[in-house]
Amino acid sequence: MSEGLVLPTKKVSATRTNPKRLVIYSKPKTGKTTAFAGLENNLIIDLENGTDYVDAMKVKANSLKELLAVGKAVEDAGKPYKFITIDTVTALEEMVMPLAIKKYKATPMGKNYDGDNVITLPNGAGYLYVREAFFDVLNYVDKLADHVILSGHIKDKQVDDKGEMVMAANIDLTGKIKSLICANADAIGYMFRKGNKVILSFKTNEETTCGARPDHLRNAEIVISETNEKGEVVTHWDEVYK
Repeated sequence: MSEGLVLPTKKVSATRTNPKRLVIYSKPKTGKTTAFAGLENNLIIDLENGTDYVDAMKVKANSLKELLAVGKAVEDAGKPYKFITIDTVTALEEMVMPLAIKKYKATPMGKNYDGDNVITLPNGAGYLYVREAFFDVLNYVDKLADHVILSGHIKDKQVDDKGEMVMAANIDLTGKIKSLICANADAIGYMFRKGNKVILSFKTNEETTCGARPDHLRNAEIVISETNEKGEVVTHWDEVYK
């Protein structure tokens, strides 16, 4: 035990109420980007050219180099944004390949590697370097704002539920990256459309990967955006970030 360490003698109060890292995934054309645009002081970093039809605080990054340049600009500006949204985290996984290759080439077995995709390495050895590169970039983005939102696509997966085949909604990421990103997220929400409303669900069940650490989000289902009688989109992010 470290000298001078004082152990607690009673419960220590929670230090965070709202999610630092929020993962939101949905089917395409659900309204995620429109909802993100309605979050005040939120910079959307568009990795898939998905914001062209949306008025938003946004910037495009079509490569890892461009993404890191955006991050540097945010740092140079004094980190002015309360929220940063990566749209999408699915594209980010593909974008980090140059860094994954660099990491592999820094190893003894990879020093002579001249390929362009470490995923093709024998026995799945390349996934380690993609995973390391992905989280290096993600941890860097985490430092750029108080809150980070990771937008993802849905991957439908067939599962056997008591002898019946059902569709399970899951975030479209590879293997251990998906497991680790979900384990390290403070909240994971599944977004879907119901009439003129877009719902953000944190309800945990066998069909969707969802959940939340903050009490106010645990098993909650929130109308995150809706279209009013005037045709205007109204968002309710105050239900997520108290």
